[in-house]
Amino acid sequence: MIWSAKLIKHREDNRIGVVFENDQKLIRRIKMISGARWSQQKKLWHIPDTLENRKRFKIMQKQDLELSPQGREHLAKFDQWLSAKRYSPNTIKTYLEALRSFLFFFKEKDIAEITNDDVLYFNTKHILKNNFSASYQNQITSAVKLYFKTVRDTKIDIEKIHRPKKPKLLPNVLSKEEVKNILEVHSNVKHKTMLCLIYSCGLRCSELLHLRPMDIDSKRNIVLIKQGKGKKDRITPLSPKILNLLRMYYQLYKPKTYLFEGKEAGTVYSPRSLQSVLKHALEKCNIQKPVTLHWLRHSYATHLLESGTDLRYIQELLGHNSSRTTEIYTHVSTKSLQQIKSPFDDL
Repeated sequence: MIWSAKLIKHREDNRIGVVFENDQKLIRRIKMISGARWSQQKKLWHIPDTLENRKRFKIMQKQDLELSPQGREHLAKFDQWLSAKRYSPNTIKTYLEALRSFLFFFKEKDIAEITNDDVLYFNTKHILKNNFSASYQNQITSAVKLYFKTVRDTKIDIEKIHRPKKPKLLPNVLSKEEVKNILEVHSNVKHKTMLCLIYSCGLRCSELLHLRPMDIDSKRNIVLIKQGKGKKDRITPLSPKILNLLRMYYQLYKPKTYLFEGKEAGTVYSPRSLQSVLKHALEKCNIQKPVTLHWLRHSYATHLLESGTDLRYIQELLGHNSSRTTEIYTHVSTKSLQQIKSPFDDL
């Protein structure tokens, strides 16, 4: 075995100890993990005890078994509540994992006695101390706020639990030439069709993978996206070029249940495999940028805006609840910027 991992205590903190051969490549890799430290006393590297790191090092021990009986009971109730409200499986999983981390931190304390000061202490001693991201902190906050709204006899004041300030990041956008290279490089019809459909319709990865053959309406030239993010249905225009590609793909693969199926008929195509499809395309194109599938969706929206499409229509096509979410693409569109002359040119 190249490495082994186990749960340890380090200065009263829960950590994951990782032991491996003295290999510089492995050392460089573990240094890239946020919060990684070397223990001279224990003669091992150790990293923060998070669910992400447990999965990374395949520590299969379930954290809910380490919770107090009360914590396990509340976690189960929260799971039932989320399921009854028909939250998506991914949201339920994210919220339960976030709440599990919070309850595990306070496993020695009666849940009814947890106060806002404890939430602040958790943020300081767990989130900030381990240098976790603001998005991870926001997940914890969302789960805790929602959880305490469903639990009675608590000393928590929901309104006083504040979210971390979000960094204002611009969406990553590719040029039309880069998109064209990525979409055309694959000779495999199935792989090419999947990537082309994501860009041409501005789809999320999960939306593409859950499309069914009947969702392609060739008569009206539209794609029906059912139960997308937020459990919303929407439609998006279907390009005639994509329709021709889809017909060619359908003749070759004849999908039954899902438009793009896995190795076994009737199964959903793996998100990991779809990411590999993009990765291979990038390698063939020699594109060094850390492109993700979502970049194609961002590029779709930005290119629509630059071609003169009204922002309101783009909002509908993307399935955004708020126009403020869609407005972020105005900050990366180069259409207006190209008309601005730099004073440097007059020097």
